[in-house]
Amino acid sequence: MKKKMIAGALALASAAVLAACSQSANNNTDIISMKGDTITVGEFYDKVKTNSAAQQVLLSMAIKDVFEKKYSKNVTDKEVTEAYDKSVKSYGDNFQRALAQAGLNEDSYREQIRTNKLVEYAVKKAAEKELTDANYKAAYEEYTPEVTAQIIKLDSEDKAKQVLEQVKAEGADFAQIAKDNSTDSASKDKGGEIKFDSTTANVAADLKKAAFSLEPNAISEVINVKEGYTDSYYILKLVSKTEKSAKWEDYKEKLKQSIMTQKQNDPSFIQSVVAKELQEANIKVKDQAFQNVFAQYISSTGSSEASSTSSSSANSSSSQTSSSAAE
Repeated sequence: MKKKMIAGALALASAAVLAACSQSANNNTDIISMKGDTITVGEFYDKVKTNSAAQQVLLSMAIKDVFEKKYSKNVTDKEVTEAYDKSVKSYGDNFQRALAQAGLNEDSYREQIRTNKLVEYAVKKAAEKELTDANYKAAYEEYTPEVTAQIIKLDSEDKAKQVLEQVKAEGADFAQIAKDNSTDSASKDKGGEIKFDSTTANVAADLKKAAFSLEPNAISEVINVKEGYTDSYYILKLVSKTEKSAKWEDYKEKLKQSIMTQKQNDPSFIQSVVAKELQEANIKVKDQAFQNVFAQYISSTGSSEASSTSSSSANSSSSQTSSSAAE
């Protein structure tokens, strides 16, 4: 969460720069005076506009204005406040310091959350249009129904290897070994038992892959899972599998969730939604310095036609815009 706050602030921290420039009617207005010299609005603008962070400011301002105009009724002040309060609670006593380090204040942070939620709403509505029979069937092909497994989570590979020998010994009680050794507080008291399917978000992909490849009562080797900046080591025993229905309709709600989640977390899809909205707003870039940052979404000629190319930075910008800093 902290990373998101700071990342979003790279643009927002400088917002006052371009805002001040745009609000000035005279480029010759002095910003700073000193002995024998001055720095004018125009001089400052010419320097600032080539800075990548400043260019992102303008892009962020445009996205905010376009999405606010179209979707303002779909994001309430209550939603913004709830997200803001969640962030405050998460940071605790460090919240104000985090804001300051990110170049934000309480108002600009609320504004950032609101813009993010406006984009998220638009992406969600676009994702709902992807709920076609063809996409349901494709998701069904990738879907694995619920399995029941037992896991033992350990903090060191050496310890995991030792425990693996124990659970593979003849007559071993996997559940009791899990209770005695596992560091997973959510499952250890249940003998390590967990249930999940391929759409479950809180189970690591490596654990799912291992479980789906096993037959009932089989035990995996040690599974190394990256969790944030640390490594965890798992041993998994598959208890049972659910037979997969031949009808995709039997899993419609699960598949809907899978399709929606995939689209809402796909940087390319998010970019396409942002691009469509900017194009429909008929944005035209008047200053050549900003052509490249907007060319990710609209043509570099300033028309409302879509650009034929996109870059990885476009994906980063659009996905960053849609990720709520409070989450």
